[in-house]
Amino acid sequence: MDANALYPFLLDPSLHVIVWGGRKLETRLEKSLPTDQPYGEAWELHDSAVVATGALAGQTVADLVRTYGTALIGEGSDPADGMPLLIKFLDANDWLSVQVHPNDAQAAALEGQPRGKTEAWYVVDAAPGARLINGLKPGTTREGLADAIRQDRVRDVVQFIDVQVGDGLFMPAGTVHALGPGLLIYEVQQSSSTTYRLYDWGRMGLDGKPRPLHIDKGTQVADPDLRPAVTRGGESICIFESPYFCTFRHILHEDVVALFTGGCFQAITVLEGALRIDTAAGSLDVPRGRTAFIPACIPSFSLSGAGTALRSWQPARRL
Repeated sequence: MDANALYPFLLDPSLHVIVWGGRKLETRLEKSLPTDQPYGEAWELHDSAVVATGALAGQTVADLVRTYGTALIGEGSDPADGMPLLIKFLDANDWLSVQVHPNDAQAAALEGQPRGKTEAWYVVDAAPGARLINGLKPGTTREGLADAIRQDRVRDVVQFIDVQVGDGLFMPAGTVHALGPGLLIYEVQQSSSTTYRLYDWGRMGLDGKPRPLHIDKGTQVADPDLRPAVTRGGESICIFESPYFCTFRHILHEDVVALFTGGCFQAITVLEGALRIDTAAGSLDVPRGRTAFIPACIPSFSLSGAGTALRSWQPARRL
């Protein structure tokens, strides 16, 4: 393994057809969707994402983690567990299921998995009146939630909130949540697929059958007191900061920002305009809707141009 072979590169995401998806990945983010089916997710950074530029093009992120280990992802995670973060776009053309995720200890105990799933949302686009579910109404217990699921009155116990472009929500594991129609979301999360579906609005999946619910495990891990606050702020701000991931929003106006990686990989997703990344290991132009990756072994870089980007990373040492 020669860390000198690493450089900043663009990623090609893996695209996912989901019953609640739409077409905004193409119309809003300029991603080419291969069929006319409803695409709900683009996994921008994940073991399944593919390097799109340079000498490593064609290899998956999983390939690179196996080959380069901590030179790629930093000291914050064991390379044997793969890429520690999953970054995706979600196009909610309909309500997503009401769901909840376990924390690290619960994921280990219930599923034998190395990670739970704490996540965060940034609203990229929102139709007028767009809403999401953010926790349970005060006073709702786990038992009350289970009863509501079985009696088809989940709408009575969840908390609906309005959101707008630029809003951020940090969603700790245990938060009952769901995205509503008209939302295009940037999501950063621990790389885990463990999801307990509590309610699916009575609809059928793409196979014409109801999608399974996970009432027992879901109510076991749900924290009725979690109702995260919405983050709003100025142009360039830290939106999320946690032991699992941090996310900073950069808004540039034909200027240059010099940054240090601190031994942490950097995932930079451009939401508007186009930006350029310059490092001692190479340079890269990043258009709208694309995600670039800077390996942890590259100590510093600069961002320049005119546009808006979200930069996410995992802290070098988990707290």
